[in-house]
Amino acid sequence: MSHTQDTTDAPVASPDAETLPAPTGVAEAEQKRKAARARTGKARFVDFLEAYALLVLLVVIALFFCFWPETSSTFPTVANMRILLASQAVIGVISLGLLLPLLCQEFDLSVGNIAGLAAIVVAAYVSSEGNVLAAVVLALTIGLAIGAVNALIVTRLHVNGVIATLGMSTILGGIVLQRTGGLAPASDIPQSLTNFGTGLVAGVPIIFITLLVIAGITYFVLNHTSLGRQIYAVGSNMEAAKLVGLRTDGLRAVTFAAGGLLCGLGGLLYVSRAGGASPNVGMTFTLPAFAAAFLSAASVRPGRFNVWGTIIAVYFLAVLNNGLSLAGVDPYVNDYVNGGALIAGVALATVLYRRRTT
Repeated sequence: MSHTQDTTDAPVASPDAETLPAPTGVAEAEQKRKAARARTGKARFVDFLEAYALLVLLVVIALFFCFWPETSSTFPTVANMRILLASQAVIGVISLGLLLPLLCQEFDLSVGNIAGLAAIVVAAYVSSEGNVLAAVVLALTIGLAIGAVNALIVTRLHVNGVIATLGMSTILGGIVLQRTGGLAPASDIPQSLTNFGTGLVAGVPIIFITLLVIAGITYFVLNHTSLGRQIYAVGSNMEAAKLVGLRTDGLRAVTFAAGGLLCGLGGLLYVSRAGGASPNVGMTFTLPAFAAAFLSAASVRPGRFNVWGTIIAVYFLAVLNNGLSLAGVDPYVNDYVNGGALIAGVALATVLYRRRTT
């Protein structure tokens, strides 16, 4: 006799699907995806902090001075904001002039005295001749010529850039001293030039708008042209740039010459802003320019010198120094701030560059 089992009424086991363990491979893959998402989110946050920490710190310091009783009545005023924006435009332009050779790993220690000499010559010229257009050409020519000489010394004579530009800076200081006798030249600056340095457009200083235009042009050339990409390539790895056929000496020369041109323009802007020129003004430009240029490597594009990071750094230092000055802090503290910022900028640039390349 054969027996058949009727299964039509037999209960079918149907455990809750949520209690079933997922296959091992699927679970591991899902865990890896979650970990990758977590790492990506954390990395993005860290990248954001590295890129914009200096800008955030600038805002925080500005807010502090707005509410600090010592400065709350003087710092957050329209007049003070205009002074801040206008007074730092000259340093901003000179800092961009310094930035260009730095992109090729070259130091130009003469940037301050290039601007200082241009300012002295322009002030004397427009006071006697009154031709503003010719003064503009003169300032740019002085800057371009000195930058070109620096380039020839470094690229043709193969003198170390620091030594070459330090020597050039000393020579320029001597020329200024010889020309002025250590005294500010008598100045009768045409109103058309001073109006440019002190005028406003929609409440914004014209000289600050000029800085933004120059920064925008510099950014475009460096980031959206073949020339800019080649300059970055030389700065990243000069030997590799040579191997792919780039004219590294020519590119370094271009940065020195263009940097000198911007410094000459900075000298002209100083005259338009100050209504004259002091024989010692060049020395006051160098340290803030270096501090801003090196701090740029800790902002916007961490580990790389960059245009907008330089502008942010210029105004970060300006806000800090301005607030301390309004609080009655002794003027020599500004030197502490600028010197400390330079050291911090170099250290941060080194650390971030190593992180980017490892």
